[in-house]
Amino acid sequence: MGFLQDAPQLAHPYRDDRLLTALLDRSLPMDRRSALDADLDALGDYAQMAWKRACATTRRKPILTQWDAWGRRVDRIELTTAWQEGPQLTTRHAVLAAGHDNHPCARLEEFARIYLYHLASEFYTCPLAMTDGAATALKASGNHALIERALPHFLSRNPATFWLSGQWMTETPGGSDVGNTETIARRDPDGQWRLYGRKWFSSAVVGEAALALARPEGGEPGTAALALFYVETMDGSQRKPQLVIDRLKDKLGTHELPTAEIHLDGLPAWPVGELAHGVRQVAPMLNVTRTWNAICAVASMARAIHLARDYARRRQAFGKPLADQPLHAHTLAGMQAEFEAAFALAFEVAHLLGRVEHNAATPQEAALLRLLTPLAKLWTGKLAVKLCSEAMECFGGAGYIEDTGLPQLLRDAQVYAIWEGTTNVLSLDSLRALTGKAPAALREAVTHWLADNDDMHAASTIQHVLDAATHWLDTHGQQRDTLEAGARGLSITLARCAAAALLARQAAWSRQRGDMRPGAALRRFITHGLDRLVSPNITDTTLLL
Repeated sequence: MGFLQDAPQLAHPYRDDRLLTALLDRSLPMDRRSALDADLDALGDYAQMAWKRACATTRRKPILTQWDAWGRRVDRIELTTAWQEGPQLTTRHAVLAAGHDNHPCARLEEFARIYLYHLASEFYTCPLAMTDGAATALKASGNHALIERALPHFLSRNPATFWLSGQWMTETPGGSDVGNTETIARRDPDGQWRLYGRKWFSSAVVGEAALALARPEGGEPGTAALALFYVETMDGSQRKPQLVIDRLKDKLGTHELPTAEIHLDGLPAWPVGELAHGVRQVAPMLNVTRTWNAICAVASMARAIHLARDYARRRQAFGKPLADQPLHAHTLAGMQAEFEAAFALAFEVAHLLGRVEHNAATPQEAALLRLLTPLAKLWTGKLAVKLCSEAMECFGGAGYIEDTGLPQLLRDAQVYAIWEGTTNVLSLDSLRALTGKAPAALREAVTHWLADNDDMHAASTIQHVLDAATHWLDTHGQQRDTLEAGARGLSITLARCAAAALLARQAAWSRQRGDMRPGAALRRFITHGLDRLVSPNITDTTLLL
C-alpha cells in the first residue's frame, strides 16, 4: 500500500487559458483589454481557491428552516459559503454590471468574467443570469418607474445595495407551455395588484425581486392574455409573508443552488407593461439568459478537460503517463477540439449580443444573433454532458468517487440542456428564426469568418454541409411534421458549421502569431463530422410510440 496517486491540480483558470486570452487579445481594443485584466486575474484566483476548498471539504446543500423555535413562519435558507460570498464577488468585479456598460464590447467583457466565475460560484450565476435578464427586460419595457426603482440595485457595484431577481415562469401544468399558467393577478380596491398561485420552480428565491407571469383576473385563456409583473420579496430584512416557500428541490445536480417551490398569497406586484402579451415582454431577456447558459456550459467543459489533461500527466499506467498513451491522447485531443469549437460559438454570441444592444450591429448581425443564440444554447448544453462524461472516464474509478469532486461536474452539466429551454424547445425556436433573414445572414457570416482561412478542406466541408442543410430545409419546408421531427438534427448541423467557421477564423489569426493549435483543433473537429441531418420516417415514429 505504498502507492498514493497525485490528485489533479487546477491550473490558473485565466492566466493558463489560451483560448480566453487569445479571444480577448483579438477582440478587444488595448485600453479595454488592460482595464479588464485585473478583474479576470482576481476571478481566476478565486476559482483556483474555490476548487481547493471544495476538494478539502464536504459539500453541503442549502437548508430551509420554515419555522422558528416559537412557531413563527420564517422560511430562512442557510446558504453555502460560495453563495454567501456571491454578492461581494459579483459587485467587486462587476460580474453583472459590466454587461450594461455603454460600449459594444460590454457583453464580451461580462461573459469573460462569467466564464471564470461560474463553477467557483456554485451556480450563484443562475440567479445572476435571471437578474441580468430582468434588467434587460425592464430596460426594453420603457417603464421608467420600475427602471429607476430596480436597475440601480440589479446593476449595483456595492454589495450593500445589490439585489438578485428571480424569474417566476414555470408552473406545474405549464413548463415551456406557459399558456397554462395558473397564477392569477387581482387588483385591490386601492389599485394595488397582487399575485395568487404556485410557482413550481424558483431558482432565485433568496433574491429581493422577481419577474413573474400571471393572468389578470377574468382574462382569456392562453398565452396572449398573460401579463408580466415585477415583485419585491423582502420587507426590510424579513421575507414578505405573502411569499411562502413550500420546499427546496432535491435535484440531480446544482445542489448548492436553492431552487424552491413557492406559493404566492397576495404578493404585491406591479405590471411591467400592458396587461397582456407578457411572454412578448419576457422575450428581450431570452438572448441574455440563453447566452449565460451557453457560456456556463463551456465553462464546465473547460474545467473537466483541464483536470483530465492534468491527471493524464500525473497518472502512470503500463509504464508511462496516460498523456503518452496514444489512445488516451487521441481521446483528449478530440475532447479539446469539440470544446474549442463550442467556446468559439458561445463567445461569438456574447460578442454579437453586445453589438446589437448598443446599436453597433448591422441588420445581418441582428438576424444572425437571433439564430445563433438558440443554436449555441442547445448544442453546448448537449455537448457539456458528453464531454463531462468522457472526462469522468479519463479518471477511471476515481472519476466515480464523490469526494474527488469530479462526479459533480457531470451531475451539474445535465442542467444546461434543460435550463432556459430543452434541446427540442430550442430546436423549434431555431426553425422560427430560419423563416426570416437568418439563413442568408449565416451564409454571409460564414464567408466572412473563412476569409483568411488557408485550410481549403475545412472551408469546402463547411460550405458543402451548409448546402446540404439548405437543401434539407427546402425539401421538408412544406411538410410540417417532418420539419419539426428533424429540427434537432438541422439545428446541431448549423451549430457545428458555424462553430467550425469561427474556429477557422481563430486558427487564421493564431497562425499569424505562431500558434498552430487552433488549426489542429479545426482539422480534428472537421473529422468528427458536421452533418447531423436526419429525415424522420413519421410512420415509423408513430408505430414505435
